Amino acid sequence: MRIALAQVDCELGAVRANVDTARRVVREAAARRADLVVFPELSLHGYALGSVPGDESVGADDPRLTELSGHGPDVLIGLHEDGRMRRYNSAAYLSSGALVHTHRKLYLPNYLDWEERKHFSPGHALRAFDTRHARVATLICNDAWQPVLPWLAAQDGAEILFVPTNSAAGLAPGAIDTAVYWQDLLLNIARLQQCWVVFVNRVGEEGKASFWGGSRVLDPWGTVVAEAPRGAESLTVVDLDVDAVRRRRREMPLIEEARFGLVSREVNRLMRDVAD
Repeated sequence: MRIALAQVDCELGAVRANVDTARRVVREAAARRADLVVFPELSLHGYALGSVPGDESVGADDPRLTELSGHGPDVLIGLHEDGRMRRYNSAAYLSSGALVHTHRKLYLPNYLDWEERKHFSPGHALRAFDTRHARVATLICNDAWQPVLPWLAAQDGAEILFVPTNSAAGLAPGAIDTAVYWQDLLLNIARLQQCWVVFVNRVGEEGKASFWGGSRVLDPWGTVVAEAPRGAESLTVVDLDVDAVRRRRREMPLIEEARFGLVSREVNRLMRDVAD
């Protein structure tokens, strides 16, 4: 399976311009024989939505989006989703001109300069899903920082985890080095869940945020097999051996014994004892 990491900038609130950028990138990826193009979180809208007058959210099955997957490769793209009653920070997986799956970000950061609860509702489900190439799951940015979610995705059969992200540096004095944290986090996920991890981060400036890029792919042993440059737009193409997941999980079956009954009992106990 050949994946193209679309490490791009976007124009805040300018859906039409961002769709045009995505179309150009998808066509370039098609020329490089990619099977799938993965874009960053909110790549159709930008992040600082509080600065955008009006509501520019779109449906995940908007014809402008489904058309993107009509050029050959499948497409995973981030958007401010119009869910009718609510709005979501979502990633839509599109194939052959149709919507296959939508993941709605589950854990919305609401600290420092991240105020996602003002603009989005949290999603309510995590599902692995089948594509033409592999069984996959999506974790949008902060979702990947919740240890239970990669485990759940792997238990649902995901062979590839997509992590579209808007990770920035220098938002506050003394803030953590997000690039270092992501390096360690992605390594942990790939090794413990024994799957491919595809991390695609945005670049560019928006308000006080400076998005640093550094998109990469890790194999089921935790080795970084491809990495995009820091701070610059790029299209990085990498081949994945999906069968490597099965080989790795057979030689060291870390995730085979899930013990769902144990997990369910302990979660139910905590739900009784601690307010959700």
